[in-house]
Amino acid sequence: MSETTERLEARTQLAALATEQADPRFAEIERLSTLDLARTMNEADASVPAAVAAVLPEVAAAIDAVADRLAKGGRLRYVGAGTAGRMAVMDAAECPPTFSTDPELVKAIIAGGKAAEGGAVEGTEDDAAAGVAAMAAERIGPEDAVVGLAASGRTPFVVAAVEEARRRGALTVGLSCNRDTRLSAAAEHRIEVEVGPEVVAGSTRLKSGTAQKFVLNMISTISMVRLGKVYRNYMVDMRVANSKLAARAVRMIREITGADAEAAETALAASGEHVKTAVVMLELGIDAAAAKARLEAAEGRLSGALGAV
Repeated sequence: MSETTERLEARTQLAALATEQADPRFAEIERLSTLDLARTMNEADASVPAAVAAVLPEVAAAIDAVADRLAKGGRLRYVGAGTAGRMAVMDAAECPPTFSTDPELVKAIIAGGKAAEGGAVEGTEDDAAAGVAAMAAERIGPEDAVVGLAASGRTPFVVAAVEEARRRGALTVGLSCNRDTRLSAAAEHRIEVEVGPEVVAGSTRLKSGTAQKFVLNMISTISMVRLGKVYRNYMVDMRVANSKLAARAVRMIREITGADAEAAETALAASGEHVKTAVVMLELGIDAAAAKARLEAAEGRLSGALGAV
C-alpha cells in the first residue's frame, strides 16, 4: 500500500468516527443567543455521566488491575496527546499533594513533551516511534500499569506506546470515546465511553475531554483508596503545605477522633504535620514515634494501625 493510499484510508477511518460527526441538532449554534448556546452545551454535557455509567464495569476492572500493580511496587503512567494528554498531566499532578505519593508513582507522558502541556505541538501525536521510545525511557516493565488516552482511539503516539508497554509485560488500559478502536485492540483493558458527536464537530476537548477526566478521577482516586491513602472519606495522606490545608488537617483530626481544636493542633505539630500519625496518637494515647511505628507495621493503613478502635 502506497503512502498516499494509507493516508487516504486513515482520513476515511477518522471521518467515520462518532466523535468526528457533525450533529444536525447543533447545526446553527452561531445563531443562538449566548444563554441559549450555554444551555445547549450544558444539555450536551449532561449526557456524559450516563455514557460513563454504561462502562463502569470495565472501569472497575481496570482500576482493580492498576491498584494491584501499585500495591506490588509498580508505577502508573498515563499516555496521551493534545487534550487527553493535558487531562492526564492534570490528574497525575494532583496525586502527590492529595495523597502524598512519590512524584514517580503516577506520571503523565504527553506527545510533544513539556511544551505540549500548555499548547499544541503540531505533528507529535502522529509519531508512533516516539510513543515506543517514551516507554523505553520510562523503563516500563511487568510491574507497571500504562493507561493510554485518545478520544479517537487511533492516535499513533498513544497506540504505539500502549502496544510497546504491553510487549514489555505491563498492564495496559485503553481509554477512548469511540467503539472498537485501535487503542482498545492494543490494550488488555478497554474502556470506550461513547459520548457521540460534539457540539462543535470534532472538538473532542468538550464531551470527550469531560468523559476522560471523569474516568481519570476514578482511576487515580479509587486506586489510592485501595492503597489505604483514604480513611473513611478523608484524604488523610494529604500534604499540609499551606494554612488552608493545615486548617483542613485539624478539622479532619477532630472529626475522626473527637478531639478539641487545641489537642488536634498539638498532635498535628508533634506528628510532623502528618494527619495519620496525629490520629493514631490521639486515638491510642501514644507518642509520635510509637504512632509512626504502628502505621509502618500496618503498611500505612490508618484502619490497620488503629486496630479495633
